[in-house]
Amino acid sequence: MPRISPELHLTLRLPDTDAPLRHRIAESILDEIRGGRLRPGDPLPSTRALAGHLTVARASVVDAYDELCSSGYANARAGSGTRIAPGADVAARAHAASHAVTRTSDRAARAVPATPEPRWDLTPGHPDPGLISTTDWRRAWRSAAAAPVTSDVPGPDGHPELRRALAGHLRRTRGIAARPDELVIVPGVGSALRTLVAAAGLGGRDVVFEEPGYTRARRDLESSGARTRCVPVDDDGLDPALLRGTDAAAYCTPAHQYPMGARMPVGSRARLVADAAASGTLIIEDDYDGEFRYDVSALPALRSIDRGPDCVAYVGTASKILTPAIRVAWVIAPPALRPGIVRALDTTGESCCAITALALAHFIDSGALSRHLARASRTYAARRSAFVAALEQQLSAVGTDGVGVAGIEAGLHVVLTLPRSVDDVALSAELQDHGVTVPSLADYRTTPGGPRGLVCGYARLPESQARGAAGVIGEVVCRHLH
Repeated sequence: MPRISPELHLTLRLPDTDAPLRHRIAESILDEIRGGRLRPGDPLPSTRALAGHLTVARASVVDAYDELCSSGYANARAGSGTRIAPGADVAARAHAASHAVTRTSDRAARAVPATPEPRWDLTPGHPDPGLISTTDWRRAWRSAAAAPVTSDVPGPDGHPELRRALAGHLRRTRGIAARPDELVIVPGVGSALRTLVAAAGLGGRDVVFEEPGYTRARRDLESSGARTRCVPVDDDGLDPALLRGTDAAAYCTPAHQYPMGARMPVGSRARLVADAAASGTLIIEDDYDGEFRYDVSALPALRSIDRGPDCVAYVGTASKILTPAIRVAWVIAPPALRPGIVRALDTTGESCCAITALALAHFIDSGALSRHLARASRTYAARRSAFVAALEQQLSAVGTDGVGVAGIEAGLHVVLTLPRSVDDVALSAELQDHGVTVPSLADYRTTPGGPRGLVCGYARLPESQARGAAGVIGEVVCRHLH
């Protein structure tokens, strides 16, 4: 005969957690089973009696009993009440839960506090998608959705509407004269770089890379088999004199060096292209945010310079002008590389979504992109001015020698340069604790040496918030300097 313990409920105690009440009641009964105070075949107190003892609603006890029955810890029979099921003691001692558990133990949760959301996220490389006209955006996607649905997967010669629209856009904004059939649409800059490595046979060969430079691009090149040779940049960006005859290619960001922000002057651009054309070196021009410049005139893209089409592979992207959510980039490569690009993309099968490409084409053809760039440029210029002014005012008030702001003429970020003695990694970590997410230049260096600083993206920082973010940065920087 099973042991009957009608007063057993008097020992039940609810665990002190933030779990739902039904889970806590069920867990208290499991504790009784683990401790041997309840055994297989024992009856559970009536739901009314247990609810009165725990001073909870009877419905919560009913839900807890249902949970125990559904998980196999108890059996409910009409006229016999609810009893502990056979094998429940073994399962309870093995700490099998009566419900799905998706969090760590309370002790572990208390030991590892959750990281608070930053008040200001100054991560560079992110435009503000809130500046996109929702009317224009929705109209472009409605137009794309109205097109016939096809079963073809677009290859290197696909997306004719987008290639045609981009050819016109690049001619107007970047001075690049290219036919639509010269453009290749790819799903992101990473895809463009991997394709160029394969098409140009860069595997195992030296590719000059800026130091500090765009870390993700360097990793894409290296993972594709290229051997990057990092060379330091100066106030003019990449120095053409640092290229060697053994370099198969050179990756650079001449419009706004990433991350230091330098704009390569016209003389350096012309020399880089001329030297590359003479030596057979491929120049990979990443024009990641060339559309945004402030208080300065536009400089020609390397691709648009005399002999540029013969040695420059131009790479552009929608990620920096609209949103990273659009995985669309484009490549205009020297004619000799076209067959290799086609083979590489046919091999990998990488392609862009046809509907996304068609929507972007409509967005460009309707004039929406031009309107967006004009509106965004005004907004970004105002945000840049507010942030830089607040930062300079904060730092000048405390007399911080060796600190400056660089890269303010273009792009979507500036660099707060610091003395070599400052640990910018520790500085970035401390700012994170104070609610400011901003990477250090260490994230873009390949060696322990090199410049020190913070890479501050201001595209998503409203003017009204500039003083607050700059104030926190200034206070933390001053502590690290003194």
